[in-house]
Formats: sequence, C-alpha cells, structure tokens
Amino acid sequence: MSVDYKSTVFLPRTDFPMRAGLPKREPEILARWEEIGLFKRLREESKGREKFILHDGPPYANGHLHMGHALNKVLKDIINRSQQMLGKDAHYVPGWDCHGLPIEWKIEEGYRERGQDKDEVPVLEFRRECREFAEKWVKIQTQEFKRLGVEGDWEEPYTTMNFAAEAQIVREIGKFLMNGGLYAGAKPVLWSVVEKTALADAEVEYHDHKSPTIWVRFPVVEGPDNLKGASVVIWTTTPWTIPGNRAVACGPEFDYIGVEVKAVGEKSRAKVGEKLLLAKELYAAFAEKCEITEHEVFWQGVGSELLGLRCDHPLASAGYDAGAPVLNGDFVTTEAGTGFVHIAPGHGADDFELGKANGLEIPQTVDADGSFFAHVPLFAGSVVYTSEGKEGDANGKVIGALMEAGSLIAKGSLRHSYPHSWRSKAPLIFRNTPQWFISMETNDLQKNAVKAIEDTTFVPASGRTRLLSMVENRPDWCVSRQRLWGVPLPIFVEKASGEPLRDAAVVERVAKAFEEEGGDAWFNSDPSRFLGNDYNAEDYEQITDVVEVWFDSGCTHSFVLEARPELQWPASLYLEGSDQHRGWFQSSLLESSGTRGRAPYDAVLTHGFLMDEKGHKMSKSLGNGIDPQDVMNESGADIIRLWVVASDYTADLRVGPKILRYQVDAYRRLRNTLRFMLGALEGFSEEERLPAEEMPELERWVLHRLNELDRQVRKGCEGYDFHDLYKSLHNFCAVDLSAFYFDIRKDTLYCDRPDSQQRRACRTVIDHAFNCLVTWLAPIICFTAEEAWLARGTGPEESVHLRLFPDVPAEWHDAALAEKWYAIREVRRVVTGAIELERAGKRLGSSLQAKPVVTIGRPELMEAVSTVDMADIAITSDLALVAGTPPEDAFTLEDVAGVGVKVEMAEGGKCERCWKILPEVGSFESAPGTCARCADAVQYYRAAAE
Repeated sequence: MSVDYKSTVFLPRTDFPMRAGLPKREPEILARWEEIGLFKRLREESKGREKFILHDGPPYANGHLHMGHALNKVLKDIINRSQQMLGKDAHYVPGWDCHGLPIEWKIEEGYRERGQDKDEVPVLEFRRECREFAEKWVKIQTQEFKRLGVEGDWEEPYTTMNFAAEAQIVREIGKFLMNGGLYAGAKPVLWSVVEKTALADAEVEYHDHKSPTIWVRFPVVEGPDNLKGASVVIWTTTPWTIPGNRAVACGPEFDYIGVEVKAVGEKSRAKVGEKLLLAKELYAAFAEKCEITEHEVFWQGVGSELLGLRCDHPLASAGYDAGAPVLNGDFVTTEAGTGFVHIAPGHGADDFELGKANGLEIPQTVDADGSFFAHVPLFAGSVVYTSEGKEGDANGKVIGALMEAGSLIAKGSLRHSYPHSWRSKAPLIFRNTPQWFISMETNDLQKNAVKAIEDTTFVPASGRTRLLSMVENRPDWCVSRQRLWGVPLPIFVEKASGEPLRDAAVVERVAKAFEEEGGDAWFNSDPSRFLGNDYNAEDYEQITDVVEVWFDSGCTHSFVLEARPELQWPASLYLEGSDQHRGWFQSSLLESSGTRGRAPYDAVLTHGFLMDEKGHKMSKSLGNGIDPQDVMNESGADIIRLWVVASDYTADLRVGPKILRYQVDAYRRLRNTLRFMLGALEGFSEEERLPAEEMPELERWVLHRLNELDRQVRKGCEGYDFHDLYKSLHNFCAVDLSAFYFDIRKDTLYCDRPDSQQRRACRTVIDHAFNCLVTWLAPIICFTAEEAWLARGTGPEESVHLRLFPDVPAEWHDAALAEKWYAIREVRRVVTGAIELERAGKRLGSSLQAKPVVTIGRPELMEAVSTVDMADIAITSDLALVAGTPPEDAFTLEDVAGVGVKVEMAEGGKCERCWKILPEVGSFESAPGTCARCADAVQYYRAAAE
C-alpha cells in the first residue's frame, strides 16, 4: 500500500504571484516610493559620492506624452538608476521647454475658433494664457512621467519660463551682446508665412511638395564675341524668386556647351537660330524637354571659361535693370537642371553667401505675410503663400511675365522634398529679413565649438561626425523671433547710429526685473527702468523680438547645472534623439562655447527615432502611433521599460502590438525566474549558507557565471550599452538558470534532506543569484524588481533602489571550470535531443524512464563528463558512458561531433517520492516504495517532526 510522502517533499512557496497585474500593482509601488520619500532617501545616502549628472533635455509642455517621450525618459531613468547603483550620486532634475511657437499656436487656435483677432489681444494677456497653458501641461506630463517609473526631483524641476531662468537667459544673451558676438543683420532665413516668424533648422521638417519648374534665358551682354547674344539657361523650382535675381552661378570644373538651335518641335518655346549655354551632360534631357530636334555645337569648354560673363535680367524689358554676372558656385551640381543656378541673394543661404562675397545687392522683395513689397516691379502685392499655407499667385504671375518677356524656354512641375513648418505643416520660404544673429566667427565661436566636440565622448561614436559636420558648415545663429511668448531680447538700439547699446549694467537691470516679474516686465515697463539715468529713452528703440527657444534650452546648463549646488557643471551626460544634433546638443554647445569656452557636457548619447512594426516613421497623420498610456493600462510600464532595453537604441527603434507582446513573453520569463527563486528560498537562513569552496562544481559554475555577468553589467552600465546587457541577463535567466541549472537541481531542492550539502549549496547559490539579479534588473524593470525585493523580505533597505550592485567575489571566476561545463552541456544537449525524439515517438514518457547509453569519441569530452553524475545532469534515472566511435544508428547532433546516444529503459522500480527508476526501490521498510536517498530523507523528516 503506497504512502503519501508529500509532507516530506519541499514545495516552493512565495507570495510573489505568477500573474504580474502590473497596471494595478505599479501605482501601488509608486505610492510606496512617495511614502518612504525614495528620491530624498537616495540623496541622503549618496552624500559625498562621485556625482553623475544627466542633464535633462527639456521636452515641450504642450500635450500628452507619446512613445518617443517614453523611450527618451525611460532610457534616462535606466541610466540614472544604474549609475546610482554603481555607487554614484545620480541626482536627476527633470525640466521643460515652455516658450515658443507651438504654445502660441495652440492659444491662437482658440482665438480662431472663437472668432477673435489675435492682434487685438493685449500682449500681457496673450502671454498669461501661454504661461497657464504650459503650466497645465507640465503638471500633466509630470504625472505621466512618474507613471513610467522615472525617478527624479519632481518637486523642484526646472522650466524655461521660471522667472530666474528667464533672467539668466537675459544674462547669457547679454554676454554675446557685450563681447560683440551679437549683431543685427539682414539675411535670408527660413520663414513661416503662417506663423509670421523665422524658424530654426530644428523646427523644420521636410515633406513632398509639388513645385513648378521653369527653364529661363539669361541673355549674355558682356563677354567674348562668340558668346554675346547667346543665353545662359537656368532652371529653378521657385519661379517667385526670379525678381530677386542678381547673378548666375556655374561649376568651374564642369563641361559646358553652346548650341545653336537648328530645328524644334511644334510646341517648343525654343527658337530656331538662338544660341544656348548649359552643362554638356544635361543637354540631352533639356533638349527633350524643350523639343529641340536639331542643334549645332558652336562652343564647348569648362565653367571657369564662363566666369566674368554678364547677363541681362530675364525681365530687363519690364524694368529689372540689375545685371546678372556669372560667378563661381561650388554648390552647383549636374544632378538636374542645366548646370547654371540663378542667384537670388535674399532667398537662399548659398545665394546669400555668394552674393555677399561678390558685393551683390541683397534685395528685400517679400514681406512677412508672404506678399511682395510695393516697391517690387510687376509683382507688388502678389502672394507666395497665403496665411493658411496655400500657394498664392506669385509663381503664376512670374511665369506669365517671363513668357511675355520672351525669357521662358520651358516649364513643368516636380514633386520633391521641401521644407515645412513642423507646427503648421505649411511650406516655408527663404526670406531676407532683419534679424539678430550670433556670429560664428567673432570670438572664435566656431573654432571653440569644434574643439569642444573633439573633447566630448559620443555614444554612438558617429554622433561626433554628425555634429561636427553641422557646426563646421553652419551659418551665423539667428536668435531672434518675431513672436510674443518667449524671453524678450534685452536690446536697445541707438536711433542715431543704428548700433545696439552694449552696457552690462543695462542688461543686469533687465535680468533683475525678470527675476521679480518675468519677461512681462519688458512689455509693461517704461524703457527708462532699464536704461537708468545714463541714457535718454527717446534716443533708443526698444527691440520687441523674443529670443528663439533653442537659445532658451541652450542656456539650461547655466540656470540648472551651475545654479543648483546639488548638481555640477559640466554635465556627465546629455541624452536625446538624433534630431538634437541640429537642436539642443548644438544650441547648448554653441551657447556654452561662446560664453565658457567648452561644451556643457562631457558625453553625448543619441537614440534613434520610433518606427512602426513595418519600419514606417510614426506619425499622427499615418495613425500608426502607440500611446504609452494604453500600454501601461493594459500591460504595465515595465513592459515599455523592457522594450527600451530590448531594442538597439543607437538605431531607429520599432514598436507595435506584436513587438510589445513579445516583450510581455520575455517579461514573463524574467518574472518566472524571480518567482522560482523566491519560492526556492522559502525559509532560507544564514545558518544554511555554504562557502563557495565547499560547493559542488555545478554550483561553482553558477557563481562563475554571476562573476562574468557582474563584469558585463558594470561595463554595460558604464558604457550605456543596455541592449547587450539585457540580452545577457535574459539569456542567463532563460537558458543558464531555468533551462539548465533549475531544471537539474529541482530534484535536489525538492527531495534532498534539508541538511544535505548539495541542497544547502543549491539554496545558497539561488540566494546569491537572486540578490544579484533583482539588483541588476532594478534599473530596467524597476517596479517588478521592487516587488520581488519586498517579497523576499530580507536586507535592511526599504527599497531595492536603495541598494548598490552587489560586490561579486573575484575568486568566483573560474575559466577552467567554465570550459569544462561548456563541454558537459554540449554532451547534455545530445542526450536531451535523443530523449525528446523518443518522447515524440511515444516510446518514452518522462526522461526519468530513460537510461541513455552515451558513446563519446572525443577524449576531452569524455574527461569532462566522467567526473560528474551525468544522469543527474541529463535528468535521467541512469546513464552509461562508453568511450569510442558512436554507432551509426545512434542519435547525433551535427554541431557536437563525436557524441552519439542510444536511449534504453531504466531498470528497477519507480520511487514514489522522487519518481526516479532505480533497482533499489522497495528495499526500505521504513519508507516503502522509495529509493535510498528518499528513504533517508523521510527518516530525517519523521525525526524532526518528533
């Protein structure tokens, strides 16, 4: 009659549930962190440690968080938590960008919906609405960031609209004013007709746009006799810029030809007998477009031979008397067009620089509203783009005038990438307009910035090349905006001289006023408040432009890192998306290089953009976005955090329902590993602990793996390589522990008597592994690690996040042992493969029914397995080792040469307690139906019960 031995078997027990329930559990953990004051506790315990300061690039306070925010802030949090656990003081101050066009746009949308005229709203009322809008979203985003598990100084964040911040921004712009770097100038800048302001590069995005294309004759009036009377042919996609033309550019090294037209098609605008000049390799496409069927080459040469030609303006007959010299343009290409580029110095960066270098007039033709000024012949009042961003009549009128003047040789259309406002989505124009600039040459700003880039660490390293190329080639920095919601430019211009007033005392008075009242003081104060008694306010014009928001955010290092004693300058790390090479990374670099001679950061880390599962960029218009709030409500924030590290953030990252479901599965494997360890450690005490030297080889191999992982974790955290770190931890849990070590040692754990050396070693190793894993995983799955730590209930810390990474003994490292157990695992793979084949064929049930006969023809493998109990390792009741060449009918694996397995049935009875099949089963009257090991264990339990 069988006996119930259940009470003598150790069955793991834990309150750590299999089902995570993260959407409900995570807010409870957040509440606990608030209750124990986790952030303040971290600061207290970190006093005196080396500081690690990740300076937060400010997100914009104008809407709910999207997955891009989640990626960015979670990655920052993982880095901060890991640096904290490395033994540093990782004080994190979150911040927000609060000024600028997007907020103004939202407020103006409200006006439009209510039928209000924005221009009739008092300035201070408008600014108050903008401030309140930003304040509302700072509060909302704070809660959303907290829900992601992001730990930081949420009680004292920074904002660019804080009065002290606005005051410091004034002081920083004042430094450029005082050192001569800030100047007023008229340059072509990207201009939004809809928003009526200049835009920075970082505020521009590129979309497909259909543009008219025209080929235009520029008659040669000065030059060699054989070229007089010919026409230089240009091609452009912006006909409206022709009134601003002042030159033509060619490529000096390109091959050009002069052709005389001999025959044309019926609809051709080309004229038989006329002579045309253009690039040789582009002539065939041009002739096809213009229906030139026959021609004769009358001249050929290189572009340098054309320099010095002078052409008439194509609208000369209509009053445009400015000539057009042919100049050297190193930006000219032969990819499309004619090899000649018409130069309108007021409508392009390259055009402006070429015009400036050659003393050309820089005309102003288009007003802020996108219409031509009244002084422009023929086109006064014509509109390039309307206030709604729609194409106006300017292109059509210019094309019509060119046709009437006989200057148009062909026209068409082209769909191409074109700059648009990232806010209104309307197309932009290059427009010559008075602005305030910071010179890249004055005070060696560009040179200092390049040196600062060279002195900075970039992760990935390609970030250096990208930022360097942008800074080396960038024009002067336009820092003025014709808007209202921002930090006013603290500038007074002397009416008599047109020069800005450079007086540090005036700048400081402005800053002091802003500290008390914010930027509103600029608009509600008499100028004499700032000018003081030394100047007559009537002699000065007060500038009403505001500072561009990229200068705002570029100054954050000054009013955050330098102003807060708990932080430090420069920052250890700046971290943002790759678009910030032209945004915050660059504006911070230029501001700091211009005022302090170096970058405000020691290192820059860049992550990629978000893509959907098909590799398409996420956007609202495509409707392929993922709402992080939805993910947290369904699966929990730890799933998002796991996705962040499971992705290679140095490239573009994909995310979608399928990918997140995969992370849910990966999370489940990690959770089950922690749960198994918690159950296996139930009742574990220090008296049970064994030193490593008294452990079996298998346990010492696990300790070796912990030592290896400790090195990987520390290296990964120091180098911000969380992708490889996570893969190593996941594989350790899924492969080394769950599929190997736990699988083997379950029998020992459940069935050995509690005082057995092997069981004590097993539980000691699991305790070590748990303490390591729960801490290593804490920066990543911060909620789950906390839940597991609290479920374990050991240690003096109230939170796992108050711990440091454990000190893993160096003596645990044993390369020779690792090599041996690699060989053992290779043999085991062949054995388990053979058993699985038998089970699939229904010839075998449990692996404990098997007695594999393992033939090994490789001495090094035989030496490795002969010193261990391979039946235990293979989870069989018995196992035979045979040296020699494996039989042909043996099971083998291609990648494990020299090992063959034939599965026989184990002999004996089945132990009712451990289920092994052994000859000795049934030989023990004290424990009928058990094996020797189990009979001994039963006797132990009975004695303990008495």
